[in-house]
Amino acid sequence: MRSKFILIALGSALAGCQTGPQQDVPQMGLAAVNVPVVTSQDYVFDAAAPGGSLAPGEGDRLNGWFQGLGLGYGDTIYVDGGYAPAARGQVNAIAGKYGMVLTPGAPVTEGSVQPGSVRVVVARRRASVPGCPHWTYRSQPDWDNKTMSNYGCSVNSNVAAMVANPEDLLHGREGDAAVDARTAARAVNLYRTKQPTGAGNLQDVSPKGGK
Repeated sequence: MRSKFILIALGSALAGCQTGPQQDVPQMGLAAVNVPVVTSQDYVFDAAAPGGSLAPGEGDRLNGWFQGLGLGYGDTIYVDGGYAPAARGQVNAIAGKYGMVLTPGAPVTEGSVQPGSVRVVVARRRASVPGCPHWTYRSQPDWDNKTMSNYGCSVNSNVAAMVANPEDLLHGREGDAAVDARTAARAVNLYRTKQPTGAGNLQDVSPKGGK
């Protein structure tokens, strides 16, 4: 009878240890916890545009601002303000010098656009893996069979550093409405028709100065 009481007490103690909410352990799976995070920063330039066209000298100021920002691929340019199609065309022409085009619409920015002016907004996105390197937890002993705390830092940090347009990490691009089958099959056709480099005979090469 005493043995039964001991077993019941031991079972109750073990059951008491298992009560309570289970702690969420993100590293229990195979997916990396350290993943790229895309942030966005908006840069604002207000230019005088009386009558809907950029005032003299405003185009040069805007061009200098673009140069200072290092405008390039991956940035998104908007024009905000009243009905000013002429100013929008002028801004688009300046952005074209950098291989860029304007995007319809405009994000919400602080303050309002004053009458007789337009606001040029450059949205720039950056990708990074926060918290890396992450050696917070020891790899051994690992009683929960978790992945290492630094798992994913190396590969995902390289992806974040190499991606040309961080927005591509958020969503894919839409396909072009006009598709040229010849362009799509050009690489495959070249692979099939090009003669292999090792198809010919080996070249007779002698050391320099040899006979």
